[in-house]
Amino acid sequence: MDWKIPLADIDFDSREEEAVLEVLKSRWLTMGSVTQEFEEEFSSYVGAQHAIAVANGTAALHLACLGVGLGPGDEVILPSLTFVATANAIRYTGAIPVFADIESEQDLDISTRAIERKLTDKTRAIMVMHYGGYACDMAAITKLAQAHGLKVIEDAAHAVGTEYEGRKAGTLSDIGCFSFFSNKNMTTGEGGMVVTNDAAAADKMRILRSHGMTSLSWDRHRGHAWSYDVVELGYNYRMDEIRAALGRVQLSKLEKNNQRRRDLSLLYREQLEELVPSVVVPFKKPRGTSACHLFPILLPVGSNRTGFMEHLKTEGIQTSIHYPPIHKFRTYAESLEARCNLPITEDIAEREVTLPLYSGLTDENISDVVQAVRNAVHKQNEISN
Repeated sequence: MDWKIPLADIDFDSREEEAVLEVLKSRWLTMGSVTQEFEEEFSSYVGAQHAIAVANGTAALHLACLGVGLGPGDEVILPSLTFVATANAIRYTGAIPVFADIESEQDLDISTRAIERKLTDKTRAIMVMHYGGYACDMAAITKLAQAHGLKVIEDAAHAVGTEYEGRKAGTLSDIGCFSFFSNKNMTTGEGGMVVTNDAAAADKMRILRSHGMTSLSWDRHRGHAWSYDVVELGYNYRMDEIRAALGRVQLSKLEKNNQRRRDLSLLYREQLEELVPSVVVPFKKPRGTSACHLFPILLPVGSNRTGFMEHLKTEGIQTSIHYPPIHKFRTYAESLEARCNLPITEDIAEREVTLPLYSGLTDENISDVVQAVRNAVHKQNEISN
């Protein structure tokens, strides 16, 4: 469909084109010097000692789970209101996802109190997800984790550029994971990054990223090695040079584009609170500075969400849902470990709608979306009356 205002869009121009062309001219396409430069620039940006570029955000999460030593029978506490990859990565290691509730309709991040209620003698880690780019209560979560000897992994797929107490998301835990999927604040199409200050974990994840091999094709190409050993059961999670080239340019645009997202989010909030007060806009008082990846709203209780979204569709405005809760998916609902009571998550998941947000939106676009939201809500009120 040719959307008047799509849900997301990318900021690509001649700089990305030129960067990719340079890679093509080099005739070295798999992981090499451009990827290394991207890792160095990204680690410097977030303030981590190690950054490991990978094929996608799911690979980042899987490596992080292996990096903290998760294995069969271990339990990991995480939110259900996230993309399914967050939980899948835990299961890849044989560990068990244990879902905890979120805070409230104003805070869609995982609740520290709910985490504490899920602790058992099998709990080995907590995996947080900074929903929409809004930081979790990392001070409280870290304190809880330290008191129980637990590792913390950040799913920072939404949070590239988010700041919390003077530090970037992804560096607030043992290992942070990023996604550069096409709808993210910076994109390489597919791609991801793992960051950590733990040298041993970084070494392990680098080995696992490329088949468990002790040297890479790039090392052999440069004459630094001629053979290799395989020391772990590894994976093919490498990033290629084309995506790394895109990532370097995208990273250089990130701060400017994130600030635009913040400005647009504030404009959304002001207009919605004035014109459609029955709609809840979460994260009115965020922790730190958000990357503003998503702009979620909550419809009034009892609303027909499908009808609301269809109304916006007729006006050429694309919307989405973030997310169907993981514990309701069949592959999780059928497993014993997924049986849980998450009343806040389930309430929010029934009412949440994600409105368009990307740096290329204009102020006029925001006004158009808000007016469409207002019309859709009024139409539903007329039907219900």
